[in-house]
Amino acid sequence: MWSSMVHAALLGSLWCLLVKEQDYNCDSKESFYIGPLEETATPVVLNQWPSRDVLPSWRNTMEIFYRKLLLAGKRLVSLIALALNLDEDFFEKVGALDKPMSFLRLLHYPGDMGSFNEEIYGASAHSDYGMITLLATDGVPGLQVCREKSKQPRVWENVLHVDGALIVNIGDMMERWTNCLFRSTLHRVMPAGKERYSAAFFLDPNQDCLVECLESCCSASSPPRYPPIRSGDYLKEKLRLTYAS
Repeated sequence: MWSSMVHAALLGSLWCLLVKEQDYNCDSKESFYIGPLEETATPVVLNQWPSRDVLPSWRNTMEIFYRKLLLAGKRLVSLIALALNLDEDFFEKVGALDKPMSFLRLLHYPGDMGSFNEEIYGASAHSDYGMITLLATDGVPGLQVCREKSKQPRVWENVLHVDGALIVNIGDMMERWTNCLFRSTLHRVMPAGKERYSAAFFLDPNQDCLVECLESCCSASSPPRYPPIRSGDYLKEKLRLTYAS
């Protein structure tokens, strides 16, 4: 059921070679998705690649990029475990990193979005669903974060580009795992007046991994805020709500 849900969501609206996205919040961007590779994937492999006659080395380059981001993500998750007073390999031991549901999303934001008022976004305000997101950008500004997402009015800060560095977003699932000790990153992309390119790598756990409040993140005065849930069920519900229309 999970694989068919992902198949419907991604193939139905996202998994084309190049997809123009323009949702009800007036997001304007193009995306190319690369899902789990064959050796790390679930039984259903969804990736569709451009012809090697057109782009001879592109698939190989993207697969190498994907694997390097996956290694970096796993290393970062181990550091998060240590920061939470857990064993370094905690997330491996609970099965989160055994065939994780990780996606690489290549993004292009057009320079001319037709309007430059506050109703037009490259990406409207949102947080990512999974554990963590690694983001590489081309240095063109536009990405903004809100540190205090529960407060109104929201205060947005520009994210500065650092050559050779990856931007890291905490995802909703990590917030749930840590009982809100680590908050997911509310972010958006604003028009920059010029083309912008980025690559986002979403590290999501194995679909059968149980996401429940970590012992180091709860106490008598701070009990678990969320019930346990399978990662696949959690993401499936998020996708259902996102693409229900």
